[in-house]
Amino acid sequence: MKLVFAGTPEVALPALDALIASGRHEVAAVVTRPDAPAGRGRRLVASPVAERAEEAGIEVLKPATPRDEAFLARLREIAPDCCPVVAYGALLPRVALDVPARGWVNLHFSLLPAWRGAAPVQHAVMAGDEITGASTFQIEEGLDSGPVYGTVTESVRATDTAGDLLTRLSLAGAGLLAATMDGIEDGSLRPVPQPADGISLAPKITVEDARVDWAAPALRVDRVVRGCNPAPGAWTTFRGERLKLTQTALVADRTDLAPGEIAAAKNNVYVGTGSHAVELMWVRPQGKKPMRAADWARGARIAAGETLGG
Repeated sequence: MKLVFAGTPEVALPALDALIASGRHEVAAVVTRPDAPAGRGRRLVASPVAERAEEAGIEVLKPATPRDEAFLARLREIAPDCCPVVAYGALLPRVALDVPARGWVNLHFSLLPAWRGAAPVQHAVMAGDEITGASTFQIEEGLDSGPVYGTVTESVRATDTAGDLLTRLSLAGAGLLAATMDGIEDGSLRPVPQPADGISLAPKITVEDARVDWAAPALRVDRVVRGCNPAPGAWTTFRGERLKLTQTALVADRTDLAPGEIAAAKNNVYVGTGSHAVELMWVRPQGKKPMRAADWARGARIAAGETLGG
């Protein structure tokens, strides 16, 4: 088939690479978000997908919106058979959905209908899911509601961050998306409607969602820290300033600390929760680089009874 691939961030690269390498289909163009400011100089930088496509000599389309008439005209000229999508970052209107003969097929990082939305991996980690996965489905105008072509499953490990899990899913999902394109092309795959039961939503994680509630059980605190790593980053406050929490560990045998109370030893920093303590492993004070929690505590000279969270 002739394909137009839509995607923007680095997590979309394994799928794009798999389709380019397959040899069975032609990636005629890619659609990606416009160049965006990045770095201290805030200069405009092309998306990872745009950079990879340019390296491969593939045409790159960067519409401000997929409703853009010039973009739609070019898409019609290319006349793709199918448009595979991975984390493109914009809603596709009906006028765009109608262009490819076999539609737009999205690789979504959950086992649909669970975790429909922008942040499925973060929500899976924060909810304590033991199993998640990736799905390919036909895009409709509803939110991740289209019929499913295929799935792969992935275990959520006890220490997984959202970043760890997303990396594995992007690799497994790349193979799934390539296989889905093959199955659509040869007629061996037919999409199956999603069940009405088991629907859950995964909206974008806000900064407030990432604030740690020290009155919550330790398991919840640890899941929020892991689920918000690398973005937006779990956080709390200390002496009126924001403190990001990069990594924690559960300490089931320590129950003598009140929620948010800090106990700093030479090489360990413990914080009380609504159940047992957690150990802070890595933190990032406001305006500074990430550091080991014990180094931060020594520099802060924490007094007995001080707390996190205000």
